[in-house]
Order: sequence, then structure tokens, then C-alpha cells
Amino acid sequence: MQKVYIYLENGIFLEANSFGADTTAVGKLVYNNSTFGQQEIITDPSNNGLFINFTAVEIGNTGANRVDMESSKAYANGIIVRNYHDLYSNYRADMSLKEFLIEQNVIGICDIDTRYLTKTLREEGSMMMIASTKISSKDELAKELSKAKKYDEINFVKDSSTKEAYIHKSGVWNDEIQDYNKASMSDKKVLVIDYGVKKSFLNELVELGFEVEVVPASTKSQEIINNFKLGKIGGVVLSSGAGNPNILKDEVEEIKRLIEANIPIFGVGLGHYLLALANGGKVEKIKSIKYGSHPIKGDKTVEICSVNSDFEIREDIKNIANITHIKVFNDTAVALKYNNKNELSSEFTPTSNSTIYKEFAKMVK
Repeated sequence: MQKVYIYLENGIFLEANSFGADTTAVGKLVYNNSTFGQQEIITDPSNNGLFINFTAVEIGNTGANRVDMESSKAYANGIIVRNYHDLYSNYRADMSLKEFLIEQNVIGICDIDTRYLTKTLREEGSMMMIASTKISSKDELAKELSKAKKYDEINFVKDSSTKEAYIHKSGVWNDEIQDYNKASMSDKKVLVIDYGVKKSFLNELVELGFEVEVVPASTKSQEIINNFKLGKIGGVVLSSGAGNPNILKDEVEEIKRLIEANIPIFGVGLGHYLLALANGGKVEKIKSIKYGSHPIKGDKTVEICSVNSDFEIREDIKNIANITHIKVFNDTAVALKYNNKNELSSEFTPTSNSTIYKEFAKMVK
């Protein structure tokens, strides 16, 4: 393994080993408590521009494959792990995590105290960092980091969103056939506005019995409204994605027009925040990071769900929406049903058979 050098915007300089791409990258450092699914996390467009510090100690033993991609490429800029294992044991794997990272040009950092980084992020919040296998000078790394654009200033939607509309044709993974279920014919169609959607979420929509069409984030609201009035679609999904929702002014304006047309809307992740902004809510950056798996409590359920964000909707949203789900750890609102409207949203990606999916399915005609 070669050396990799790390500089954080708070001045911390570290040296570790590299098991990924031989390159230099800048991004926002967060931590993630997921114990598995590293490949899915790396390829999730919601993690665009991030360095992900995994709190799980042992990483790599499940390898990687061509099937469990959440998108067509890696979006995370790098991952940080305590112990990396190149020898994998997984009948579905066809390459090591190292080989996958090199193929996708993603930095892999190991042999470092991830607990120290996690504690730093908990105390100070997410921060920008640079990692390089080519630059070893602290001063040069600091200079390069100072020239980079801040994460919250970047419009990741332009990079993540599909350029052309397409029909998503797969459902969830089926162990019996060792493949994804095929989409069946349906008379219910939803349009997914792609701000950085992940494949597993689209699979869940297919399993609900929908025909699922994914369209670019640049799609104009009037085109969607016309199709709704003609009965060609029954609802709209605002997908997840990366970045600061407060800079996506054009997207919010288009969503406002969809709201006025009374189209059933379901927002998830970034879409959750954009829907709140379009309804007059406020979205604020928070210090405590919410990346990874979290217990989410509904009326009669508790689900372990994936959350990728360091934003939250201000509490006065309860004046216009009913809180349907909260985080178990701190009782913060993470899912909403808007009053007197066919609109609901969740900060997290719901699990299979979630009541949120079922509620949205009832709205779509």
C-alpha cells in the first residue's frame, strides 16, 4: 500500500495508507454508521462529493459486484476505514473493494483512527477535506483545499440527474431467481424527478405496482402538469440527491407549480427538503450529522432506515403538516403529511413495505 495524506479544514493533518485510486480529491467529510452495503453507499448519488468515514471497523470482506450498484458509477470521492480486508468471502462478489475503488477512481484510506475522526465530526460538524497520494506537504494540501469550492455551494443535481427520460424496469432483488424482479404492466404511472435517485428506491416504487418513468431535474412543471391533466401520470416523486437544498431555487419554483396543480407528490431525501421549501417551510443546516442507519418511529412501527443529510426542516413546519415519523434518538421530525394536500415526504429512504409507500400508493389514481 502507498501512503495517503489528509488535511481537514480545521487544520488537522494525518497520514495513512491508501487502498484505492492513486489521485488527489477534495470533498466534505462525514461519518456513516452502516455495517454493510459499502458499494451501495459509494454509488448512491446522495453521497456525491463526500468522503465517508465508516464507523464499522472491518471493511472489505464482502467485496463488490456489478449488480448492487445504486447508479451507473461511484459518486463518493473517497472512503475511510479502520481495517481494510482485500480477501473477500461473498458468493455474489466478482472483485475486491480495492479493485472497485481503483476502477471507479475513488480514494480508499485505511489504517487510521476512525473513532478520532468520528468524534471530531460529532463535536465540530461535517467539514471539507483533501486527501492525496501525490501531495505530502501539509501547506500544499491546505492551499489546494482553500481554492476548492465549498460543498454547500455546489449544485450536485446537474451532475447527478439523468440527461434523458427512461422507464425503470426492475423491482427488488429476488433470492429465488438470483435477479431483480421484472416490472409488470400497470395502469398507474408515476414520474420521478431525478435529483440524484438511487436504483433501490426505484425498485421499491415498481414493487408498489407503478409504471415508473424517471425524468431529468430540468423537466418543466408545465409539461408534467399537462400529462397529469391528460391522465398519463397519477403522481410525482421528488427524488433524493446531494447538496444544499437552499441553493436549488429553480427546482423549488417548479415544485410550487406542481403543488398548485394539486398533483399527488412524494418527496424523499433532498426531495423532502425541496417540498418543504416549496410549501413555505425553512430548511436549516445542523451541526449533528445524519448519515447512515437510524431507527425511525412511525405510529405503530420502528424502521431502521438510511439517512444522508446535515439539514433539517424548521419545527414550525408542523403548522402546515402532520408529523408522521420521528427519529428515535432525539424525537426530531423526519416524515410529513401536508395538511389538506396529497403530499407527503420523508427525510429517509423508507424500507420495503413501509406505510409511507402504501400511503402514497393510495394517493395515485
